[in-house]
Amino acid sequence: MLARQHTSIDQLDPQAWNALGGTDVPFLRHEFLAALEHSGGVGPGTGWTPAYLSLHDAAGLAAAAPAFIKTHSYGEFVFDFSWAEAYAHFGRNYYPKLSVCVPFTPATGARLLVRPDLDGPKVRQRLARAIEDFAAEHRLSSAHALFFDEPGREAFEHSGWLLRRDCQFHWANQDFTDFEQYLASFTADKRKKARRERRRVQEAGIHFATRYGHDIGKSMLDTVYDFHRGTFLRHGHEPYLSRAFFGEIATTLGESLMFKIAMLGEQPVAAAVFFWCQEALYGRYWGAAEEHHSLHFETCYHQGIEFCIERGIRRFEPGTQGEHKVARGFSPTLTWSAHHIGDRRFRAAVREYLVREGAAVDAYATQVSEHVPYRRET
Repeated sequence: MLARQHTSIDQLDPQAWNALGGTDVPFLRHEFLAALEHSGGVGPGTGWTPAYLSLHDAAGLAAAAPAFIKTHSYGEFVFDFSWAEAYAHFGRNYYPKLSVCVPFTPATGARLLVRPDLDGPKVRQRLARAIEDFAAEHRLSSAHALFFDEPGREAFEHSGWLLRRDCQFHWANQDFTDFEQYLASFTADKRKKARRERRRVQEAGIHFATRYGHDIGKSMLDTVYDFHRGTFLRHGHEPYLSRAFFGEIATTLGESLMFKIAMLGEQPVAAAVFFWCQEALYGRYWGAAEEHHSLHFETCYHQGIEFCIERGIRRFEPGTQGEHKVARGFSPTLTWSAHHIGDRRFRAAVREYLVREGAAVDAYATQVSEHVPYRRET
């Protein structure tokens, strides 16, 4: 197979890219990645230089990886700032590095995309080698793959990359028929608290509208974006993604982009932004114009769970961090990254660090698992 590198997703045919395995996840669609470039979220001046890697055979595009040359570690959600400091301490440059990921998106999915008619494990390993070769040829300190799926984990592990794990909180659909049946799986105390949260929102006179990319309309999208931007500004910085980005994907992704909008009468007061496919719902952004008791939990979690039950979606990933999610039915779930460190000495040091960190992550996940709201079988 012939390996190639591309400085823009637009250099790859959209139909061929979207025919690769794993691109049912909205973040991996050509349309999503193109909107990141078109809106200036990645590219010149951002520290994210597109460097898509692909493999080609006689039939055309065989495999590909979304990759970016990075001059910082922001927007990745796998934290390696201490590694960069260690490099600097010894007079070495950690940046630029290569990140195989979806920018600003800590959501599980394929990172080694392979055409379905090919030998997946074999081609994924070949693609992992192509990533290593690219990093070496361009004198990058390291290559990092973030938030990949199980086939990706097997490929990177087989290729000798260092595996790192972290803990998020995900919801699993146990074939619930409605929200009440789901709550029946809770202990009595936790079920009572969940119902009280939902009742408080209803008693405030708030109801919810569901909108998709194709039907949200410009005015409502402006409002939702203002809510989203306000959340970031309260934390001291502008959002990673611009209004132009959302405007483009509203058109190109259509129904895969979903909004839950909290309405007080005819007035929107809060909103959550989701992406979805039949495999999973992904909660990404939230914002509100007013404070209402339990509104964040209802908009971001309970509404999302109801959507999954209605649609038969198997998994709900509501984003990073947040132990408050556990009481709403989200369970500790390990996420994975893999790291190819060029310098042998640093690779050995990182390997030792990851052993210690991994044990701590496992212990944390086990501890938090004791607090999930579900009834235990006797």
